[in-house]
This record gives sequence, structure tokens and C-alpha cells, in this order.
Amino acid sequence: MVGGEGYRNPTEVQMSQLVLPCHTNQRSELSIGQLLKWIDTTACLSAERHAGCPCVTASMDDIYFEHTISVGQVVNIKAKVNRAFNSSMEVGIQVTSEDLCSEKQWSVCKALATFVAHRELSKVKLKQVIPRTEEEKTEHGVAAERRRMRLVYADTIKDLLAHCAIQDDLGSRDCSHMVPAEKTRVESVELVLPPHANHQGNTFGGQIMAWMENVATIAASRLCRGHPTLKAIEMFHFRGPSQVGDRLVLKAIVNNAFKHSMEVGVCVEAYRQEAESHRRHINSAFMTFVVLGPDDQPLKLPWIKPQPGEGERRYREASARKKIRLDRKYIVSCKQAEVPLSVPWDPSNQVYLSYNNVSSLKMLVAKDNWVLSSESGQVCLYTLEEDKFFSFHMEMVVQVDAAQAFLLLSDLQRRPEWDKHYRNVELVQQVDEDDAIYHVISPALGGDTKPRDFVILASRRKPCDNGDPYVIALRSVTLPTHRETPEYQRGETLCSGFCLWREGDQLTKVSYYSQAIPGLLNYVTTNVAGLSSEFYTTFKACEHFLLDNHNDLAPSLQTL
Repeated sequence: MVGGEGYRNPTEVQMSQLVLPCHTNQRSELSIGQLLKWIDTTACLSAERHAGCPCVTASMDDIYFEHTISVGQVVNIKAKVNRAFNSSMEVGIQVTSEDLCSEKQWSVCKALATFVAHRELSKVKLKQVIPRTEEEKTEHGVAAERRRMRLVYADTIKDLLAHCAIQDDLGSRDCSHMVPAEKTRVESVELVLPPHANHQGNTFGGQIMAWMENVATIAASRLCRGHPTLKAIEMFHFRGPSQVGDRLVLKAIVNNAFKHSMEVGVCVEAYRQEAESHRRHINSAFMTFVVLGPDDQPLKLPWIKPQPGEGERRYREASARKKIRLDRKYIVSCKQAEVPLSVPWDPSNQVYLSYNNVSSLKMLVAKDNWVLSSESGQVCLYTLEEDKFFSFHMEMVVQVDAAQAFLLLSDLQRRPEWDKHYRNVELVQQVDEDDAIYHVISPALGGDTKPRDFVILASRRKPCDNGDPYVIALRSVTLPTHRETPEYQRGETLCSGFCLWREGDQLTKVSYYSQAIPGLLNYVTTNVAGLSSEFYTTFKACEHFLLDNHNDLAPSLQTL
């Protein structure tokens, strides 16, 4: 507390900029390239405030631009470190615009950037971020899951492009009404000068992003013969640095045009001297543009005609990336309450459903308004009442190692041994080492006339760092092989699962969380109100199961 003001994150940095004509594009709106430079600068200052040493931009996650900014308006950028790992850290950025005359404010975009701390003479080991507020705890917990997704990002793209059938109708389109992709190609060179570099002599990541946005806009303009608006940028990943004196070659081309949007691919290469034949690949990105009419609605775009071979490959890959972007936007980015209970499962969205599964549970755990409802036999029952959801949380301490409890509880096929709500469990698909899909049959509950069945995605995670829990997250998905049948009433779960904290040697705090869905709300509230003891009986049975079976896992523990 300083000067009577409330708590402020020690890594938080704020920047406010008045938009001047020199910052704008041909529509008198703030250039996205200029905005990217301001975002990168603010985020870098936040990262360096935490690290205490110079930092460089490693990547920038997907950015969706919700609102344009006009001359005379103010841009407010706020950045803070969500979590620090060994030498890298995730920085969260919020951008809003403000009209000084009307005092109205708009959300422009949110961004997540990864920065790496760098010292010349010694290896960096970053101190941990200590979250204080509910929002900070949520971002801190989910940051580990986002990092996991970034690390497999390239492999995910590669697998999806290899295994997904990508449809196109190139053969059926009228070629006379198509624009050759080669007509949109742009190549530009930039000489990196001292004003483009940071205090280490490396080119600002934001400056490179601004140059990329410039050539991408030119390519998009050549297709639409108008003034396009940038709506989204796919993840930037910097493959290596560039320095003052480098020549950067920026290439852009429209890969594909959909009905109301187009994807532009941009590549950046660096070389030092004109005589050099080898060029270093610095960055690649994909940007989505639209063309807005007088009513601010997207206009229909002309079709693109790709060049045979490499152009057709880019064309088909752009269609796949559009599918991937939609998955990331509507599964990863949306609020928990906006996710349908059962999302269709297929290989193209498995990474993002797994992410959403784990992050939803971590967000529920981070809530700071849990209320102790009752306590019996060292088992505590907590409740959480929100506008859209009623949730409960049960907790106990068991004399079992956390890794042993993790292995036992993450195998849902063993859950009928202690939980009578799981009558039968079938492993439908072992997706990978950490994710599996199960078909669960549950007896009729709370006046149901038929047993319930569930198709559940179980995602498990080991701790990312000291103090992190083991996580077993559960949520419903739909599978074409397991449709609803007359024999059962199809049940669904949006967010439930276990978090296991190591409390000491052979001592684990076991916590189970669940959001009550409408069909089972009466059964849940009956237990919470103390009119039934089934919750306590089931949780104590879980304790006995862990105590009776923990010695059977010695070979499996070696893999953790």
C-alpha cells in the first residue's frame, strides 16, 4: 500500500500514448504496426522490471483486434509478468483506447508475450512471481498450461496439416474472376539502424512486427484494391536475433482468400553484407485481414488463384490454419461460461480442448471466495456461488505421497473401486501420455429414471514448479462413436477434477472440485445442505483406496 492507493503488481508497467497523425494509416486510424511497437516496449519494460536485467522478445501469442483507434484518442497499455520460469517469463498485456472528449473507453486487444532474460557473463535464473489477487493466481496457474501449448505449437500445426483432410474447390471456380496470388507478392528491405534497436543492440521485436505488418498490408491491398483492416495475428515466434547493421528482407503474399477475410503470410530473413549468400530466418507470421464497408461490415473478397506447387500448398495450409485459429479463439480464448458443455472431439482441436480442460480447473481453484460449508472426519466441504454456477470443493490430507496419489486417481478405470457414482468405466481412446477419453456409466441419481452415461476427457499434468499441484481435469466431449442411446440419460460435466499438493514426506492434500450442472444440482445441494452424507462417504472411500494401493506403484513412479 503506497500513498493510500490499493495493491499494485510490482511488475506492472503502464504506457499511455496520444494518437497523432504520424501514427496513423490511410484511414486516419492508428497503425497496427505502431501499436505493436508500443505493446512490445511496454511488455519488455515489465519483463526487465522483474528480471533486473535486459530481456528480448521470444514470442507473441495470437492477437485479435476488437476496435480501431482514431487520431486524437489515447491508447492505454498495461503489462505485467504473469509467471516466471527458469529464464523466460510470460507477460500479459491489456490494450484499451480512450476518447478524451466523451470519456468513453474500449477494449482494443489482449496479448501474451514471452520474454527471455539475458546476461552476458552469467546464466539467468529468474525469481518466482508470487500471485496475490484472484486474477493473478488464475493467470499464474494457467500460464504453465499456455507454456506447454506453446512448446508443442509447431508440432501441432505439422500434425494437423499431415492428418486433416483439407478441402478446396479450386477446380470448380471460374478462373477469369480470380486474382493470381503472384500479383499480391511484396518484397521489401530494411536497414536496421540504432533507433530500431534496444539497449543491447538487437532489433526491437516490436519494430520487426511493425515492418511485417506494413508489407502484409500492401499484399492484402493488392488483392482487394482497397484499404484492408488487420483483424488477427497468428503467433509470432522469433527464431533468432538481428542487430544494428543487418539488412532485413521482408516478403509477403496472400495465401488464401475466404469469403470475407484473407490470410497473408509474411517471412523475415536477415543478412549482414550484400555479398552474403546465406540468409538467417528471423520470423514468420500469418495475418488475417478484412475489408470494411461504410457500415463497418466485412465486404466480399475476390478469390485467389495460387501458383501451382508451392502456392497451392500455402493455399491449402491457410485453410487448415483458419480451422486452427477458430479452435484457439473459441476453445482457448473464450470465457468458461461461453464454452458448450460437450465440445466435439477430433484430432484438430485436441491440444486446445486439453488446454481448456486444465485451465478451467485451475481458474476454479484460484477463486478466492470459497466458503467452508461443513466439516466431518477431517474432510472439509467448501461451496462457491456465482451468477451462472454453483460449485463445491472437498478437501482432506492423506498419508500418501503426492505422485502415488496422482497415478492412482488419474486412472479413471480404477475409480469404481472407491466411487459408487462410477459404475463402469471404459477407456475409449488414449490420446497421448497425458490425455485420455473415457465412457463412464453412472447409476440413476436424485430421482432419475435411467442411469447416466458420460463421455469424459481426462487431462493430467505434473507440477511445473515447486508449489504447483498435480492436476487431473475432467470435462465432457462428444464422440461420433459414442452417441446418446435410449438406454442411458446422457450426462455432462463442464469442469471437475483433482488437485494434489505435496504437504510433506508421504503427506498429500487431496482436493476435488466440481461445478454442479443443472441435471444434478438437486443431488449436489442435498449433500451440501447436510441432508445426505454421500459426499463424505465417497471421499473417505477415496482415502482408503489411496492408503490400500499406494505400495503397488513403485515401477510407475520411476516415470514421474
